[in-house]
Amino acid sequence: MERRDHVALLTLNRPDRMNTISGPMLDALSRALVEADRDQAVRCIVITGAGRAFCAGLDLQGASDGNAFGERDDAAPRPRAGELDPRSTPPTVLHNVDTPTIAAVNGGAAGYGLDLALGCDIRIAAESAKLAPAFVKRGILPESGGTWLLPRILGYAKAAEIAFVGDTLLAKECLDLGLVNHVVPDDRCLDAALEMANKIAANAPLAVRATKRMFRMAEREDFDDHVNHVFLQLLPLFQSKDFVEGLTAFLEKRQPDFKGY
Repeated sequence: MERRDHVALLTLNRPDRMNTISGPMLDALSRALVEADRDQAVRCIVITGAGRAFCAGLDLQGASDGNAFGERDDAAPRPRAGELDPRSTPPTVLHNVDTPTIAAVNGGAAGYGLDLALGCDIRIAAESAKLAPAFVKRGILPESGGTWLLPRILGYAKAAEIAFVGDTLLAKECLDLGLVNHVVPDDRCLDAALEMANKIAANAPLAVRATKRMFRMAEREDFDDHVNHVFLQLLPLFQSKDFVEGLTAFLEKRQPDFKGY
């Protein structure tokens, strides 16, 4: 994890294995997400992969050898009582962070890597990137949120077709389907993601985080209940200095300088 101004960049760094996810990597990724979300200076999180792949899934080869997936680093600090245990719930951690997340899909995303990309709020794909929903071709199902995410992104019928058939999708197909927001040249993928992250970070962070919370809540509420919850989120925003700054900047015809309080 590295900080670039108000953006946290998380890089899956196992390029020799196409960034397949081991047990310690799951633990580290979840902890990095929690840390970034708790850091008030971080206003957007970008996730990408080192090398030519985004993430080729869980390290099943290592799991068969007994030396990768499922292993743990006994030196890693254990969570204190009452804290979220990110080891066992990485998809839940990603889903529940209030900080906006962007997947810079720089290459292939398969299995867990596909679910990880889908779990982000926004996806920017390189032209050569491929998304591989090949779970049924391996005798399993999307285990890390895909069965919840895919129908909500695409609608039931198209999600069913993609998941049941399991064919690999090219970046252009993903763009046409709405699985990714933008497709850019390979050498522009991370830059494009960071540019969007910086645009998000320039907005009032309390308002952005509240909007994301309401998006999640809307998925399980009826309209009337949701409007009430939005109003409750709005009240503290009216009392924030960023709200005053936003109005003042508008009246003075200048860019606002939001502080996050």
